[in-house]
Amino acid sequence: MGEAKAGEVYALIARNVQGVIRGKPEVVRLAVAALFAEGHLLIEDVPGLGKTTLARCLARSIGGSWSRIQFTPDLLPGDITGVTVYHQKDERFAFHPGGVFSNVVVADEINRGTPKTQSALLEVMSERRVTADAVSHDVPRPFLVVATQNPIEMEGTYRLPEAQLDRFLMRLSVGYPDVDAEVMVIMSDCAGVSPDDLPAVVDVPTLLDVIAEVRAAHLDRAVVEYAARLAGATREHAAVRFGVSPRGSIALVRAAQAMAATEGRGFVTPDDLKDVAVPVFAHRLVLTAEAELGRVGAADVVAEVLATTPAPAMNHAGR
Repeated sequence: MGEAKAGEVYALIARNVQGVIRGKPEVVRLAVAALFAEGHLLIEDVPGLGKTTLARCLARSIGGSWSRIQFTPDLLPGDITGVTVYHQKDERFAFHPGGVFSNVVVADEINRGTPKTQSALLEVMSERRVTADAVSHDVPRPFLVVATQNPIEMEGTYRLPEAQLDRFLMRLSVGYPDVDAEVMVIMSDCAGVSPDDLPAVVDVPTLLDVIAEVRAAHLDRAVVEYAARLAGATREHAAVRFGVSPRGSIALVRAAQAMAATEGRGFVTPDDLKDVAVPVFAHRLVLTAEAELGRVGAADVVAEVLATTPAPAMNHAGR
């Protein structure tokens, strides 16, 4: 599709996805930003709000390959990463790739897999390769994992460890639609509109160009210092046992670069950091027992940090 810019590609993908996901433009924007930042996405919400549908819409909008892995207690690590099989006819071993060898991997209900199986996926998310019998196999680029999990019906589930949640660039919640949006959802369903009907609106080479464009977005030192001060403030907050690590600061800046790109800008502003602070920071915080007993949420802590940390003044050129 030629040399399309990030803003144009975002508009194409967002319009395509919103043909099915109604009334959630900001959720769609954050999801596409995660794609542009080459980060992984965790969508957490109660059943029936479109978590898996959003993941499938993203996957269908990209002209690359995609796969869906339904996590269950009997799913094995080899089902995800692949296995080495001996071929008697050829008298040799051959590697058979698993479901992670796709550009977009939809990991449905990841908390229903065993810790061993979850670890297999999370390792690939971090390393972007599978090692089998001392041989490394790279997954294709771009590589995006969109995982979903259900925060209720916890029986038979395995909670993702806090340290491994750090592998996800963002954690999103879809939330209930308003009445108008719900009416459109019902009418679309009755008309037979589904993610499988969506056409691919961007090819892989164009998406890789957009990812490179996002990574090249201008970062003023004052913006980076603001990101570091926000992360530092989470570590000093009274309700937090473990705050955001430097990896979280990097994730915040990368996500902000992608948010700037969705608006066609080549520079990052403090507002871009604010827009992604909750989805990027909240799942990385470990709260104190007193805070959890007091029903203080991680998102509340991030909101307080944003309110009490002064943002740098920037001009229209981001400097």
